[in-house]
Amino acid sequence: MLDFKLTQEKPASDELATETYELIILGGGPAGLTAAIYAGRSRIETLLLGGSLPGGQPANTDAVENFPGFPEGIDGPELAQRFLAQAERFGAKVTLDNVTAVDFSAQPFTIHTYSKAYQGRAVIVATGATPRRLGVPGEDTFYGRGVSACATCDGFFYRDKETVVVGGGDSALVEGMFLTKFANKVTIIHRRDELRATQIYQEQAFANPKIEFVWDSVLEEVLGEQTVTGVRVKNVKTGESTIIDTAGVFIYIGMEPQTALYEGQLALNEQRYVISDRRQRTNVPGIFVAGDVQDPRYRQVVVAAGTGAIAAMEAERYLGAYPG
Repeated sequence: MLDFKLTQEKPASDELATETYELIILGGGPAGLTAAIYAGRSRIETLLLGGSLPGGQPANTDAVENFPGFPEGIDGPELAQRFLAQAERFGAKVTLDNVTAVDFSAQPFTIHTYSKAYQGRAVIVATGATPRRLGVPGEDTFYGRGVSACATCDGFFYRDKETVVVGGGDSALVEGMFLTKFANKVTIIHRRDELRATQIYQEQAFANPKIEFVWDSVLEEVLGEQTVTGVRVKNVKTGESTIIDTAGVFIYIGMEPQTALYEGQLALNEQRYVISDRRQRTNVPGIFVAGDVQDPRYRQVVVAAGTGAIAAMEAERYLGAYPG
């Protein structure tokens, strides 16, 4: 269990108190915490609003094997705790408080939470993206213990085992093919009788001897004891249910960028990810972005951390030129 030694903000009276910072970071995943590390080292007065539980996706992952500096791997929650401790060591204030509204129309920018209103001369948006869930029994129970949305992160743990992939788009096929580097067998479950993925990926998947397809089917339930042991699958045409033995379930039915609060204020693309340039700048001067909230492709801890570092350095430059 995570041991975040932070202050949980309590709802205040009808009139919210206001605190002012040079930089406010929204989101407590690898991108936001890395930004806080860099901002703190630059002696920028920094507040990170980490939501109800900082750490992001790593906090829900049993082990992270591909983050540099940990050749033996590291527990996801421990990595998240180390990010946090380093950010606080350099002076960033991290608060467990959920953002309810933002106002990016005027400087300083205003961030509302359940308990306070905060103002910042610059803001880094790092609220991430969450994998869409199936909403079936067992999915939440075994998330991180056999249920995953990242083969790149977790594929190594399924060496010489059988796995299941749910989905029919590019991510499902690409990640499914990645899993064949480790797994004995990869069964791709798709609710239709044809894939939505790019043709080249389809050709590669059909040619891979380790991949099998279960068509016209949906996953009804994830089965297991301490970890996943199988899935119950229903054919949508016949109504027949069957059980497929598996050690891992990888779900690729899309990601949901956490951008609802920014609609109408920041430029978003068709998939509702924040649009930025190579310097992590958004369409609003003084608002920067980092991590999965603007990255629909890579979704890796090391990539998110890198964009967090860039956003913090750009925020420092912006604050140095700020006229106020």
